[in-house]
Amino acid sequence: MDKVVIQNLEANNQRDLSRLITKVENDGKINNITLDKLFKKTNQAIRIGVTGPPGAGKSSITNELIKYFIDNDQKVGVIAIDPTSPFSGGSLLGDRVRMNQYHNDENVFIRSMSTHGHLGGLSRKAQYIGDILAITGKDVIIFETVGVGQGEYEIVNVADLTIIVLVPEAGDEVQLMKAGLIEIGDLFVVNKSDRKGSEQLTEKLKSTININKEITRPVFNTIAKEGKGIEELFNGIMKKFKELEDSGYLLQRRIDRYKVRVKNIIQENLLSKFWTSNKKEKLNQATNSLQNLKKSPMAAAEEIMESIDL
Repeated sequence: MDKVVIQNLEANNQRDLSRLITKVENDGKINNITLDKLFKKTNQAIRIGVTGPPGAGKSSITNELIKYFIDNDQKVGVIAIDPTSPFSGGSLLGDRVRMNQYHNDENVFIRSMSTHGHLGGLSRKAQYIGDILAITGKDVIIFETVGVGQGEYEIVNVADLTIIVLVPEAGDEVQLMKAGLIEIGDLFVVNKSDRKGSEQLTEKLKSTININKEITRPVFNTIAKEGKGIEELFNGIMKKFKELEDSGYLLQRRIDRYKVRVKNIIQENLLSKFWTSNKKEKLNQATNSLQNLKKSPMAAAEEIMESIDL
């Protein structure tokens, strides 16, 4: 990454930004020394996670929130994470078509990307791209996850605060309690609250999530496609962020997130170095026939690791 690219990023050059993100997605090598010098800028942005089951209206809520952030003179970056190719035009991307209204707005940058099979619903490169968006001067970075219901708690590893979006008729509160996802939400939204059962869901959430009176976690009712309740949600986000900052929780979350990122980077580097062509060939030899499969996986792994040179 040369000086010209860095200058263009800091100047919010959308073309260079798109190219660099594509490079990251395609496992392109980025100059770590340059990024190290710029890393201090990455903590200046608010990082918000928006998650919940498919069809809950996460994209509609994100779309409406963008308007409020812009009206408050804040630049916004959105990383919308899908389980398949961001170029497929599948159903999960359908709701995001409406975000095209920001296509020519230099204060907004929206990028859809694939999980590449990452079970947590978050691409392993999403945080890296979040850093790049922060370098371009984005004040707010929104991570909208796929919401597949498995491992969505990983949102805490990318966001300063997390918004859980639910809809009344899907029985989502039961699923959340089973998955433990309800524990990581800072704010809860009952979207499509004009539908039957919204009041019951709202009351059930309030009684469930606020057992610990020391930490309040508000519940908001919205009808996102009509823009109803979004202003209250926006104000709630800003209030919650201030509470986290004043209490010291925000700093601790960022420290914990930093540790997780370092561990993940080390694990990925060790794995890539370990699987040399020689070790891959040994794995193929150990699994090239049914007869070989009688050996336990542990024994096969030990044989491969005998040549380990770490």
